[in-house]
Amino acid sequence: MPSSPHKNLAFLAATFLGVASTGCISGMLADGEIAATREASVALNVLADYELARAATQAGLVQFEGMHRLRPDNTDALFLLTQGWVGYGFAFPQEDYEDAVDRNDEDAADYHKKRATLAYERATFFGLELLSHRDKGFVAAKRNDELMKKWLSSHFHGKDDAANLFWTGYAWLSLVDLNKEQPELVADLFVGVDMMERSVALDPSVEHYSGAAALAAYHARPAGEPNLSKQMFETALVQSQRKNLIIQLTYATSYACVKGDRALYEQLLNEVLSAGDLDPDQRFSNLLAKRGAKRFLRTERMIDCGFDMGARPLGPRPHA
Repeated sequence: MPSSPHKNLAFLAATFLGVASTGCISGMLADGEIAATREASVALNVLADYELARAATQAGLVQFEGMHRLRPDNTDALFLLTQGWVGYGFAFPQEDYEDAVDRNDEDAADYHKKRATLAYERATFFGLELLSHRDKGFVAAKRNDELMKKWLSSHFHGKDDAANLFWTGYAWLSLVDLNKEQPELVADLFVGVDMMERSVALDPSVEHYSGAAALAAYHARPAGEPNLSKQMFETALVQSQRKNLIIQLTYATSYACVKGDRALYEQLLNEVLSAGDLDPDQRFSNLLAKRGAKRFLRTERMIDCGFDMGARPLGPRPHA
């Protein structure tokens, strides 16, 4: 006996609801997994093995890309991708680029520079998508510095916003810094600066006061505000208890280099090299700082700062 139309409709309705419920449950499970992954991702910070960290970061990025494909509107996944891509670009392709520069290997340097650029572009893409979940006015705000500052102050107010702005701004600044020969990128440097300024205003402690160091480096540029830069670096050193060695590295390679202060330059970089395991939660970033300090104490890098390598440096200065 054939089924009645009403029974068929009831069966179809039940089937649809079952599929919808399964999708909803799967979505909730995926969201929970992504949230847990974000919470656990800080474990990378305690690693002291550079190659292990490289492998772990590469595998993590593939996982995060997959999570985003499953849950494109999940802000935790967008955060992990923004943070992950900029961290990967800074720690690995850009390190490979700097190593190639030191070897005078132009082909390798060009190859790794492109890799780092792609990583920063990817981080910026996801960072802007993350910020759009707060407000979608970025494109209009990007027209000039005044509009950007107004947009940021009007829509970003909490500590979560501080972290999101830090990583997006860091990606933007890193992309410009690596490609300074491209005037179209340099013209938009203010975007990254404004994001970082808003992040620091909301919560200066994000990433152990690295935002303040990034801004201090910006003010140390040749046409910048060196006195403000020095003040910001010294404040960041106090706030971080000198445990974030990236600050000392950045202080040396920006302010001390631009000012031609060889004594301060060497003092800061030697402080990085001689430091012990100051904070397990900053172990990997401090490992990167030590790699950088060793590199920038090379004669060729110091000559790039304009130091007279035939002269004896002044003695070390006491910490402020």
